[in-house]
Amino acid sequence: MTDAWERLYTPHRLTYLRGEGKPSDHDEGEHCPFCRAPRVPEDEGLVFARGSEVYGVLNLYPYNSGHVMICPYRHVADYTDLRPSEVLELGEFTQRAMTVLRAVSGAHGFNIGMNQGSVSGAGIAGHLHQHVVPRWGGDTNFMPIIGGTKVIPQLLEETRTLLADAWERV
Repeated sequence: MTDAWERLYTPHRLTYLRGEGKPSDHDEGEHCPFCRAPRVPEDEGLVFARGSEVYGVLNLYPYNSGHVMICPYRHVADYTDLRPSEVLELGEFTQRAMTVLRAVSGAHGFNIGMNQGSVSGAGIAGHLHQHVVPRWGGDTNFMPIIGGTKVIPQLLEETRTLLADAWERV
């Protein structure tokens, strides 16, 4: 059967949509992607920056190109449970991520936030993570609204390399 529709296939998202391999709120270590990411090679874990208490990692299922997350190394779920030094470094990494994203992508603005608990929409509620999502004027089009598909114009590995290189320069 043929029709006039063009199709954009994103089979990698099916795992995410089905929730396969999604950790429970209590899983840590190798069962938690945010505990595992900083322990594997950067290109495999998509980590682009490391601090003493937090690190920056690309979102595997981004809303936009350059969608990053700032995570504490420590497996902690709630913002109020962070140590003062973790809060400080998380804030500093968020500011630096914004600076780097502006430098490499010309972002016009950002959505920044964290979902606390499963009921608030946290996909991985057991390990705190702050989203930094770059935005541009006109970056919303018909694809996510009509087609239910977000078009990401750059491979994650390329974005990681670009951000990691700029992190050292900016």
